[in-house]
Amino acid sequence: MTYVDKEIIIRGGTIVTVDDDGTITTGDVASRGGELVQIGGHYTPQTSDYDIIEADGCVVMPGLVQSHVHTCQTLARGRADDLALLDWLKKVVWPYEGALTADDMTAAARLANVELLTGGTTAILDMGTVHHTDQVFEAARDSGLRATIGKAMMDEDDPAIPPGLRETTADSIDESQRLLETWHGVQGGRLRYAFAPRFALSCTDDLLREVSTRARKAGVRIHTHASENRDEIAEVKRRKGVDNLVHLSNVGVIGDDVGLAHCVWLTDDEAGLLCETGTHLLHCPSSNLKLGSGFATIPELLERGAAVSLGADGAPCNNNLDGFLEMRLAALIHKPRAGARAMRAAQVVRMATIGGARALGLQDDIGSLEVGKRADVIVVETGGAHVVPTRDPHSAIVYACRSTDVRDVVVDGAVVVRDRQLLTLDRKQVVTEARAAADRIFDRIT
Repeated sequence: MTYVDKEIIIRGGTIVTVDDDGTITTGDVASRGGELVQIGGHYTPQTSDYDIIEADGCVVMPGLVQSHVHTCQTLARGRADDLALLDWLKKVVWPYEGALTADDMTAAARLANVELLTGGTTAILDMGTVHHTDQVFEAARDSGLRATIGKAMMDEDDPAIPPGLRETTADSIDESQRLLETWHGVQGGRLRYAFAPRFALSCTDDLLREVSTRARKAGVRIHTHASENRDEIAEVKRRKGVDNLVHLSNVGVIGDDVGLAHCVWLTDDEAGLLCETGTHLLHCPSSNLKLGSGFATIPELLERGAAVSLGADGAPCNNNLDGFLEMRLAALIHKPRAGARAMRAAQVVRMATIGGARALGLQDDIGSLEVGKRADVIVVETGGAHVVPTRDPHSAIVYACRSTDVRDVVVDGAVVVRDRQLLTLDRKQVVTEARAAADRIFDRIT
């Protein structure tokens, strides 16, 4: 699906614009041809082809932008609990990914997209696995999600990597280039490609250098993991002789077109490198807590000018893709150490919207409600007993609201969720197919 020409009018809500001034206003949010044409006040339709979504008593805001997810992993939800990162990868996640068929991948990505869209996430930066990335793109195309997707790249000769995930440097580069040429910019730009080397321990230096060259030539993002776990960091230093971010910088994987998931254990010099280069830190609180990794010193990094956004990571390590939960945790987990005034609600909303848009390189198109941007908008009910009588909409969104409070979702001017009903996929069928696929996968690998 692509954007539609009809006018969409979201009428009478409290509008959290997330613009540079932090404007909160009331009235209508209107779009035409997928583009926002009015924010606030009363909008009079300009054509006879329009749809009105009543939003009285609701917050109207930009869709959430999750800057680090693995939709391919969704069928392993609940199968990798209570493991630290490297065991989590080697014992469950890599064997699972290596066993995926194309049909399994479709089931996993569709299930993820149902959860993301109905929970108010309208855009993602997604890392797939080594194979079947076309199916991830197809699922996003059909669901209406805005997605920047990359094939996971894993060319290191490591005996811990299962046969189904092993690839040569040339094959990894060639397949990534094919996917770039096939998918980048389709659906009116709603689907985009990013190079996605998995992390330093699974990628050769030659591959990382080639990724750096090709991504810059094509003008696309680079998406990888870094400094998530102390054992990982020690192994990188043993193999490469330098700290993780220094190594990535040496091979060209640093800069404002790069997103690094986690960055939990940075040295002071690495923190400076992150901030000075504008490299994006993709903060995943649920995942970092559940895997026992710790969490990045976000308040201090923000003070130093770091670019920070939020993501749920993958369903085996959190165990959901709930952007509202990530906002709440991001606001809360840092306060015992940094103080109660750290990570204020308005700041966290920005991380979850315009911060994510910047990580995707889409800040001129999405992430805030401003005339001329694309119409990625959500309507959040704030009348529940768990929210009332909160008056500050930022406080309501971060500290009280849940993903189940999302009522309506518009992506690129198309209504994809109406009155909590997903319009693009059959939710019941997706869930049934996901259960069956998960059973097949784990029968094969256990």
